[in-house]
Parts: sequence; C-alpha cells; structure tokens
Amino acid sequence: MRKYASLLLALCLLLTACSAGAESGGEPLRVVATDFPCYDLARQVLGSDASLTLLIRPGMDTHTYEPTPADAKAVYEADVLIYIGGTSDAWVEDMLADAPGVAAVRMMDSVQPLEEAHAEHGHEDISYDEHIWTSPVNMRAMLSSVEEALCAADPDGASTYRANAEAYDAQLVQLDQTFRDLVSGAARTELIFADRFPFLYFAREYGLSYVSAFSGCSEEAQPSVQAVAALIDAVEKDGVPVIYVIEMSTGDVARAVAEQTGAEIVEMHSCQSVTGEEFEAGETYLSLMTRNVEALRKGLY
Repeated sequence: MRKYASLLLALCLLLTACSAGAESGGEPLRVVATDFPCYDLARQVLGSDASLTLLIRPGMDTHTYEPTPADAKAVYEADVLIYIGGTSDAWVEDMLADAPGVAAVRMMDSVQPLEEAHAEHGHEDISYDEHIWTSPVNMRAMLSSVEEALCAADPDGASTYRANAEAYDAQLVQLDQTFRDLVSGAARTELIFADRFPFLYFAREYGLSYVSAFSGCSEEAQPSVQAVAALIDAVEKDGVPVIYVIEMSTGDVARAVAEQTGAEIVEMHSCQSVTGEEFEAGETYLSLMTRNVEALRKGLY
C-alpha cells in the first residue's frame, strides 16, 4: 500500500471540491474501463463512448502502466468500473478499497481461467493467464457480465443495453464460427510465435498447438538461445511458412528466425492495447480479430 500513498494523497487534493459517485439526477452513466478489451465491450453495450473512460490509453504498455492521480479520480467518480483482474491490474483492488460506491466488474470472474507456469529459481510459479479475451467464446461471457452490470447501474437504459449486447453477441458468434471453420480445414495446427504469447485461450479454444519465444507476456528482455533455436527447429522441421509477432513488437527475434528459415513474419493482434492511429481509426475487437483471421490463414494453409 505504501506504493500508492502519494497517489491517494494527490487524489484527495483533486477531490476536495468534488462529491463522490453520480448522485445528481440526469447524469449519463459514468463507466471506466482499464484496458482496450474492457473499453470496447463497454462501448458496444453503451452504444457510444461519450461517458466512457479508458485508463490505459492507446500506445501504453499494459504490463508497466501505473495509474495517475487523474486516473484514480476517474475511478473514484465512476458508476461502473470494468477491469480484467489479472496480475497486470492488481492496482485496481487498492483503488476500489477507497471507492466503495463503484460497481466493479472483474472479467476474470466471467470465465474459467487457465494456469500459466513459469520456471523460477528451480520451482514452478503458477499464475493465471490474464489474456482471456483472445477467445471469442470468453468475450461472449465477458459481454454478458458487462451487460448485466450496466443494466443494474442504469435501469432506465437497460432496454438499449440489452439490444446492443444481443446484436454484438451475434457478431461474436459469427467470429467464433469463422475461426472454427478456418481451423477445421487447415493443413497444420501449430503456431510459431517469435515473440511473447498472449493467445493461450485462443489456442485452447480452437485446438491449436504453439511454440513461442516466451511462455507468456513476461517482462524478460530477451528469450534464451535455446528458445530461439527451438523456434528455428520447429519452422524447419514442419516447413512452417509463417512466424508470428504481436502488435507493437520490436520484431527482433522474428527477424533472426526469418533470416535463418525464410519464413514470413505476420502480425497477430492480441487486442490488449492499440496504437493511437488504430484508436483514431475506430478499430474494434471485431475488426482486429477479423484481421487475425487472414493472419491465421497464412500460417495454417
């Protein structure tokens, strides 16, 4: 808690002349989302982003983000806060302790989390992979949680929220079926990621295996020599035409593997964050995942 002492002090100063919560009638529902997947779900259900705040702004690294006093103020004044609930946003729990009037929606509670193991100092440190939204099936469960929370917070808008959620759910069903059809006719079912790997839920959902430079989205500076060698061996052994990187990647490992194997480097977007250009262009979870359909086709056919 000491880490947040200065943040909370600054927040108190910001709130000196403010009242908590949305107590005056007629105000729009104030919704805060920590990251892009939560933000996109909320704006689909709300039907706009007019009263919606994204804390981890475009181009920011979700794994190293630290909230500002202005971010804390936005959370304190929110009616609904939507967050993933993984290790990257553990700071949310500290904020919520000082904002009892905020309806918090923890997305990890909507799905069955998968364990991710990391070898550290001779033992296995077990944690849960937080990239739950990479599975469209999980995204549907998350959508339901957001829908219920917004309807409870704003009963007058419930009919609109439910209609918006129903329409969006139909699109997610279609996306899910597109991936299933793609994988069912594939020549191979292995993905080679010369990068971090945030697609565990996606891979499990569609029966895909994978080899990656990192076991997840750790903050390691570089993968081991053995890990890079394993990537090269996997590409050469199976004649894999494509190696993948995620958005905003340096691409260093991928270039090294591509130079040795001749494989094409293709991006798969994890949708965890977007660039400023993508945000301004109106990219959504659906548009980014639709782009991933074509990226996946290149690697599996």
